[in-house]
Amino acid sequence: MWPFSSSKTENTTAIYTREDRTKCWEARDQYFACLDSIGVLKPGDELKTAGGGACSKESKAYEQNCAKSWIEYFNQRRVIAEAQKDRLAQANTQAANATR
Repeated sequence: MWPFSSSKTENTTAIYTREDRTKCWEARDQYFACLDSIGVLKPGDELKTAGGGACSKESKAYEQNCAKSWIEYFNQRRVIAEAQKDRLAQANTQAANATR
């Protein structure tokens, strides 16, 4: 063991099979659908909402079925995609107002 390594062990198994990827995507979709149903954009923020345990089952399945690097990517992508939707809507509104 390296002197600077973490004592915390992580699941470093790569997801290679189509079945594993499909399980990950399904778990992600269920978790994100749960977040949408309670009005939470950023994954992890559901812990700060009323009850605090909302989406815990979906979150656990998401973390068990997806690689940590994938989870980080999907979570960041969710927030970025929503920001892009807002900017696009704002640009469309400005364009419509400019043509009047």
